[in-house]
Parts: sequence; C-alpha cells; structure tokens
Amino acid sequence: MDPQSSGELPPPHAQLIQMGSAHWISKIVYAAAKLGLADHLAPGPKSAVELAGPTGTHAPSLHRLMRTLASLGILTHREENRFALTPLGEALKTGAPGAARATLLTFGGPTFVAGFENIMHSLETGGTGFEKAMGMPAFEYLSQHPEEASLFSETMVGFHGAEPAAVAAAYDFSGFGTIVDVGGATGNLLAAALNSAPHARGILFDMPHVVKEAPPLLKDRGIGDRVTIEGGSFFESVPTGGDAYMLSHVIHDWSEEQCLTILGNCRKVMKPDGKLLLIEMVLPSDDSPHPGKILDIVMLVLPGGQERTAEEYAALLAKAGFRLNRVVPTASAVSVVEAVPV
Repeated sequence: MDPQSSGELPPPHAQLIQMGSAHWISKIVYAAAKLGLADHLAPGPKSAVELAGPTGTHAPSLHRLMRTLASLGILTHREENRFALTPLGEALKTGAPGAARATLLTFGGPTFVAGFENIMHSLETGGTGFEKAMGMPAFEYLSQHPEEASLFSETMVGFHGAEPAAVAAAYDFSGFGTIVDVGGATGNLLAAALNSAPHARGILFDMPHVVKEAPPLLKDRGIGDRVTIEGGSFFESVPTGGDAYMLSHVIHDWSEEQCLTILGNCRKVMKPDGKLLLIEMVLPSDDSPHPGKILDIVMLVLPGGQERTAEEYAALLAKAGFRLNRVVPTASAVSVVEAVPV
C-alpha cells in the first residue's frame, strides 16, 4: 500500500526528497502559465497537435506536458488526446479571480528564480541574491521594467488575496476620518478598509509608476471618489492629514535602517492620537509552522527585508518613536500591528 494513500507520512528521507524536488512541479506549472494553456483551452478541449502552432511548441512534448498537468488536476484527458480545463485549470486563465497566472509568472519567472539561485550568497554575506543576479535591488529593477512591475502588482493582489477581507473583518476602521495607505500599490487593501468604514476617506500613496494603475481597481471596488492618489517615495516623505497610517507588507521589504526612515517619515506627520497600522505576517516565537517563516527567507534573498516576531516589531517601533499597542490577529496569515506615537 502507498503510505501516502493511507494517510501516513513517507519516511524522513522521502519527505526531504519531496521538498527538494518541489521546484520541478513549480516549473511545470510555470510553463503552463507562460504558454497561456488555460486561455487556449477556455473555448473547449484541444489536443497538443491543435495547440502546438498557437503556442509555438513541439506537439509531442506539449502533449507530455499536458498529460502531466492532468495528473496534477489542472487539466483532464479526454478522447482523441484532447485536454480540457478542470476547475483548478480555470483559475489559471488570464484575469481569473486570484491572479494565479500573474503570480506564477512572477515567482517562477527567470528574474525571481535567478535571485533564489544565489541563496548561498545571501546566507554567506547577508546581501540579496537578487542584487547579485540582476546587478541592482529588486524594487529598482521593477521601476525600470514596467511590464514586470505591472505583473508584480497583480501578483501581490493574488498572493495576498485573502488578507484584505480578513483585515477589514478583524480590525475596526470606522473611527478614522482619513486612512493613508503608504506603499499601497493599486489600493487593494485600502479598498477593503474603506468599504468597511463607509464614512472614511483614503489617500493612496506609492511610486508614480505603481499608483498609475490604481484607478480601475478603485473604481471597480466602488470607492474611486473617496480616494486621493499621490505619487512619491516613502523614503522622502508621506502625505499629511491622516488619522491612520497603514503599511501593508512594506516594512518587511527593507533593511532596518530603511524601515526606520519610512517609519520616521510617518512619525513626523502623524497626529498625537494617530494610529500606525502595520499589516504583516507576525511570526510565532516557537517552532510552529507559519507561512511567514518561508516568506522570511524570500525577503532575505529577494528584496533584503525580513519578517518579525511581535517582540522584534516592538523593538523596531520603539527605535522609530512608537509604542506597540496591540497585535490583532486575522483569519488570514497576517496580523495588524497597531502602534501609537510616543
């Protein structure tokens, strides 16, 4: 009997080998996303022979890929060697809810993979594998490659998809008149916060090349007329006039020195009774599994930041002139770290 089919764990060596070979599956699924197979199959079942031309592939090799995708539950093998989408495969279509295709193209694409191929450089030096591979920091690279930056923004919506609703359900935004979303990209989280607080207004602040893509999302979420969009760098300044300053997955991206600059700029403009809200994956201090512990290594290798425990956030915030007030867990992997100026 297969031990996995009986619910038993494989022996330790097999578990380690599964972990080590996981990148095979990620590249197989990346190939499906890159070829746009879900889009090609959206009208109905097709064979590899029919898709070889449109996808620019070798038909026998494409058939083998599609057969493997069927074994992963993404496609299903029909008569006459045609394949159709399963519900899992439907989620791989361009523009499908959850942005899976964009996320796979970003995380599995050559740029991010090149960064991770230099993980030993990060462990040996503390520097980022991304910068060693690409010759510049990750966010500088994205600022110079608008197509990849756009894909990255869509990826963040998909990767953090469950978080906005969970944050809005767990934290009461109704007491704020103006919420400033610092580094808020296209406004996905700000939209959820404002929809939970109908009398509040928002200011969306991020780099100009990022926020230019925000209006369609904000309009789609029904809050386009309640948000002011401002472009700029949070290393230089942040907008004034907020009752709450919200930073979602911003602080984890940067070195401590850079974090203190960002937090310091928020501290300069905050009202005495204002709130600082960090939406981050707060790490448990014990051995408990948590997605943030994997993401912590991603932060080390790619942008050069880190995830933190509650104690580590308290220490960082104290250096920036804040007191950690409370950590509000949500139904997702993130918590709301609430701090006040001192």
